[in-house]
Amino acid sequence: MADKVTSLFRTGAHSPSMAALARESGEAGPVDFCIPCNPYFPSPRMMDELTTRLRDIITYYPSSADTITAELCNLLQLPPQCVAMGNGSTELITWIDHLLVRESLAIPVPTFGRWTDQPLETGKRVDMFPLQESNGFALDPAQYIQFIRSRGTRAAVICNPNNPDGGFLPKQTILAFCDALADLDLIVIDESFLEFADAENEPSIVEEAVMRPNVIVLRSLGKNFGLHGVRFGYMVANPGLAGKIRSMLPKWNLNAFAETVVFMLKDYGAEYVESLHMVRRDRLDMARQLSTLPGLTVYPSQGNFLFVRLPVGAEGTVVRDRLLTEHRILVRECGNKIGSSSRFVRLVVRPQEDVRRLVVGLESVLYGTTRRAAAVPELSQGAGYSSGTAAVDRLVGSTNGQGYPGLAGAANGMVQQPQPVPQQLPQQPQPLVAAANGMVGQPQPLTAAQTRGTTGMPGGLTAVAAPGQPQGFPQQGFPPQPQAMPQPQPVPQQQPGGWPNTPGASNGAGWPAAGGVNRVG
Repeated sequence: MADKVTSLFRTGAHSPSMAALARESGEAGPVDFCIPCNPYFPSPRMMDELTTRLRDIITYYPSSADTITAELCNLLQLPPQCVAMGNGSTELITWIDHLLVRESLAIPVPTFGRWTDQPLETGKRVDMFPLQESNGFALDPAQYIQFIRSRGTRAAVICNPNNPDGGFLPKQTILAFCDALADLDLIVIDESFLEFADAENEPSIVEEAVMRPNVIVLRSLGKNFGLHGVRFGYMVANPGLAGKIRSMLPKWNLNAFAETVVFMLKDYGAEYVESLHMVRRDRLDMARQLSTLPGLTVYPSQGNFLFVRLPVGAEGTVVRDRLLTEHRILVRECGNKIGSSSRFVRLVVRPQEDVRRLVVGLESVLYGTTRRAAAVPELSQGAGYSSGTAAVDRLVGSTNGQGYPGLAGAANGMVQQPQPVPQQLPQQPQPLVAAANGMVGQPQPLTAAQTRGTTGMPGGLTAVAAPGQPQGFPQQGFPPQPQAMPQPQPVPQQQPGGWPNTPGASNGAGWPAAGGVNRVG
């Protein structure tokens, strides 16, 4: 049974659905640290209302997408002609690629897989800008601009915060990036996880996007509202761009669950804002707890997840499989994300009692005990390591355990190689870190099979070293080393009423104006 469950993770680039895991295991779903949902919303009161409406929701046709979009825009105080709603943000990414990306697209990696895979599937060139581990995976926008110019790329994407590392750029930095690339065909700012950010009060650029000729802002609804299965998201752009996407969407591309939730939201604004505060509080607490584990590195995040580097010698797929089969805990191993390796996992922020269970599971799997072992020493500068997986970073030709000092050359033309067979888990599990000493060897050259799955390097993928920094663009990004975690703040008490106008307050006046739409999507 355990082999059938873990084999689901080797059939594609995306994690298996919770339904597939439940079918194979014959048990209730595990504690989910994989799917990035808000664990505090819908509130019990809202869930009870959805339950009472269930029969009608699944029996009858929904209203048209125009009707549902108009209600969302009324809540957001956005003009409907500037908004297009999709059956999840992935549907919008698909149509953006088909209609607006002509020949090439640039994207920092690692990132959400559809931004790399979708254009490749339609024959576009994807210029991947590698985020450096040695710099905490922070995006330097000036170097990214220089990279885009050197490649002649016509469309560019920034995910803010980025998935899987949670990296964040301030609003003015994003706007300066858009200004510097105003001549491109398209700029997409993916704000799918921006609701969970607290680095700025008003970080969204939706108001500015509707006034620009080439900018689209992408927003998720399922992630912040804890309703991934409903499948709804939206984009904001000038009327011409939004209308072009909207004209290609089916009349009933949104289901009755999506309609019901959108029309209920005005009555649950205070509970939603409280849920965001709780996620931000738990993010700080979870980061602190994980940082106490020897050899584990936790990167600063503004998403509802944490990007974590495992200790030397720990293999992410084995950690994932053992956490699932031995502790009923599901995590996202990131070896099949371009620009990452199997030494990294993404852990979704969850309530404190779940985090305590995760910490106990990690102690058992990594160290063979529930007591804290001595820290595993990191490799010194210049030493190499092997992650022990075929899903090593596609873009890196050498590594020293402290970051990626150099990039592989252009990846086109790499020969496809067979995928190594995953090893069976031992009958008596052994601590993963206990045998780390002496396992370090020289880096091995990558093959095309050392990419996601066994399909080899796609023809449209390029890997080019980022040149120097252009003049006149502001310096931004996180410092190279993870920042100290601030003390958690108490969750503000919310008063009942309509959707809040300002963070932490609700006066029943509805959703905030377009200039302050950082509390939705």
